[in-house]
Amino acid sequence: MKHFSIPLLLMLLCLGCKQKDTAQSAVSTPGPTSLNLRYAEGFKMSLLGNSKLVEVTYPYQGATSGYKYLLVPRGEAVPEHEPDTRVIFIPLRSIVCTSTTHIPLLDYLDETDKLVGFPTTDYISSEKMRKRIDEGKIQELGIDKGLNLERLASLKPDVVMGYTLSSDYGQLKKVEDLGVPVIVNAEYLEKHPLGRAEWIKFMAMFFNREKMADSLFVEIEKNYLETQAYADTTKRKPTVLSGIVYGDAWFLPGGQNYASKLLKDAGCNYLWGEDPSHGYLELSFESIYEKARNADLWIGVATFSSLEELKMKDHRYAKFKAFQQKQVYTYDARKGAKGGSEFMELGYLRPDIILKDLVKIAHPELLPDYTLYFHKKLE
Repeated sequence: MKHFSIPLLLMLLCLGCKQKDTAQSAVSTPGPTSLNLRYAEGFKMSLLGNSKLVEVTYPYQGATSGYKYLLVPRGEAVPEHEPDTRVIFIPLRSIVCTSTTHIPLLDYLDETDKLVGFPTTDYISSEKMRKRIDEGKIQELGIDKGLNLERLASLKPDVVMGYTLSSDYGQLKKVEDLGVPVIVNAEYLEKHPLGRAEWIKFMAMFFNREKMADSLFVEIEKNYLETQAYADTTKRKPTVLSGIVYGDAWFLPGGQNYASKLLKDAGCNYLWGEDPSHGYLELSFESIYEKARNADLWIGVATFSSLEELKMKDHRYAKFKAFQQKQVYTYDARKGAKGGSEFMELGYLRPDIILKDLVKIAHPELLPDYTLYFHKKLE
């Protein structure tokens, strides 16, 4: 199991505590409501009486069918449904999550106390969750083949929220064999940054928090679009390089990738922006250097914390103009108490903060009073 959905190695207007608290206190009325999805394409919901039929339509790359979940209010009869539909009683009383990107969904919905287990708790950055971990209320369960099924079974969670890269459930199949329903969260496959953020509405359905989720998302969307509008006012578009070398190849986002979309919306000229792929490119150092040696900005250098550290890893990095002019940025400025990356945890839900960071980097004159949140310049 991973501690974040997929590595954003190549790469949120912070609402601020006051704004976040206001959104979190939004009134949520129990019971199903209609789903208003504006960006997310990977799930949908329809009503069966008082129950909600939720379908994850694209659960993994290349999927030709999805997974269905029938969310039945506790105490009510289960409606007729297809045999392959998993029945889950709501609201959930407890949950085990497998990705740190699920953590802020619970926090923002005021359901922090429902998490009872997680693969590797050191990866969690959330202060609310860390308090529960310190109090012994969240159990560490182990990763992938190291998953402690006996310990998980002892927690008796209502569900396990996981992810899958293929039709093979892997260890999640063993979880289902224990009688614990598995919910597949496929947020990482959304192409638009706001599409990923909109998966807060997916989590909300399992807790009858739809109204709260919608209120939260409206605020995130508003912030994102306002920041994008700032960036649209400038004609200057600095050229951008991203990624670093792993093994024998330089990994960087494809032109239709989530990270590429953020850079475009921030008013940047990502040098691989015309590439048609949605995933990540693996290119030679030489081809990267030929195209990006004079790039204005280098954004997304994994966990490197200084230019010297970057140079020591590969002296060729120092040949780039962005390195020489100290225009290299990491997204890893914020760490949790045990070293977990706040960007990897909160970034999917808060693309508005990522975007504001990028606009501050590319067009500092547009946001003179803003301080970078996730990103920082390497010295």
